[in-house]
Amino acid sequence: MRRSVDLLDGPIAGSLAKLALPIMGTSLIQMAYNLTDMIWIGRIGSNAVAAVGVCGMFMWLSNGIAAVPRLGAQVKVGQTLGAGHEQRAVEYTQTGIQLGIFLAALVTLIYTFGNEGLIGFFKLNHESVSNDARIYLIIVGAGMIFTFMNQIFSGLFTAMGNSIVTFKVTTVGLAINFLLDPALIFGIGPLPALKVAGAAIATVLAQAIVFFLYMLVVMGDSRIFQKVRLWKFAGFRHYKEVIRIGFPGSIQNIIFSAISMIIARLIAGWGDAAVAVQKVGSQIESISWMTADGFASAVNAFTAQNFGAGKKERIRRGYYTAAGIITVWGICTSLALICIPQVFFRIFITEADILPMGVDYLRIIGFSQLFMCMEITSSGAFQGLGRPVFPAATGIVLTVARIPMAVALSATVLGLNGIWWSISISSILKGILITVGFVLLLRRYMNHTEKFYSKDR
Repeated sequence: MRRSVDLLDGPIAGSLAKLALPIMGTSLIQMAYNLTDMIWIGRIGSNAVAAVGVCGMFMWLSNGIAAVPRLGAQVKVGQTLGAGHEQRAVEYTQTGIQLGIFLAALVTLIYTFGNEGLIGFFKLNHESVSNDARIYLIIVGAGMIFTFMNQIFSGLFTAMGNSIVTFKVTTVGLAINFLLDPALIFGIGPLPALKVAGAAIATVLAQAIVFFLYMLVVMGDSRIFQKVRLWKFAGFRHYKEVIRIGFPGSIQNIIFSAISMIIARLIAGWGDAAVAVQKVGSQIESISWMTADGFASAVNAFTAQNFGAGKKERIRRGYYTAAGIITVWGICTSLALICIPQVFFRIFITEADILPMGVDYLRIIGFSQLFMCMEITSSGAFQGLGRPVFPAATGIVLTVARIPMAVALSATVLGLNGIWWSISISSILKGILITVGFVLLLRRYMNHTEKFYSKDR
């Protein structure tokens, strides 16, 4: 792992940038990955977008489940490497992968045999939309092992300071998906037009290739991965620690997904077109939150390693450096969504009767982008210190609050826009509370270090 970034010494801004830029690039590539799907599917029509949009809710749900081994293993590997305990890092790597395999298999079974009830929850207005959604869910469910493993590998390499690996393999995945999408959706040569099913197959194939690329890198890593023995049980303590770190963030993501499903069901009352608007709008918005999420992963790894090494001042300076960078990004994305929303939305759906709804969505959500970026970055720092509960609890409470807020606001003259405002307002509040919460925790950590040390230090 010669290209690993030294997170414990040297200029803080430089270390963060070297680790964060590939992760942010990976996030942008992942965003392009999703947007590519949506651009091609949008050419089929808004019903196809609605079908994939409904399944997107379940993809968020599965990502929330994958967060348990991804976050837990990333933090514990980062902390133990920072403390100089490589063998423990190997054991936590082994635990994260084993847990990921089990959870991926469980999700695959649920999507395969429970898809009718899952899609039926949304009470879509057209049977063809429901059928397309079920087909899409079954296909991507079959490839869930690749999705889970890719996320876990991404977290582990980030913890080791080698985020460039994830950037490279994800870039290859995007290129493959870009080529497969139009070929499988619309057909080419002997290949029939598979439409929504084609998009799902393209996604699974691209994820599978990314997984095998990861495996090529993993087999060449003598520091950690070659020492992993998947057939051995690392011990209950390791599982407990991984779950302790990963579970709060995972529950937050799962509840976020569940609330999004309930919100989507409310939105469906305005028609399938409104569901399509939310799907496209959230994909456009991902330029903000996926980049922030990538940057938060860098902050997470930086904080975890320096926590393990006991470098308090470096953690403090690292967080404020990261906060300054992500603030600039959040302001830029807010201005873009507020000022020129129609430019972005027309890329995906050009139907004249749907465009005004899309413009309203992007403008309203635009007000929350800065706060959302700060929320995500501060949550990553919380996790790096091994304190994931506060951001998770705050996020859960305010995300759940979206439901009564959406019901109340949509019953006013705002109508559908009331639902968009419920999302935006809750994001603003989360950003403020979680950022302030981490600043207070950081002050306490600087003064009372001994209360924060884990058993692995």
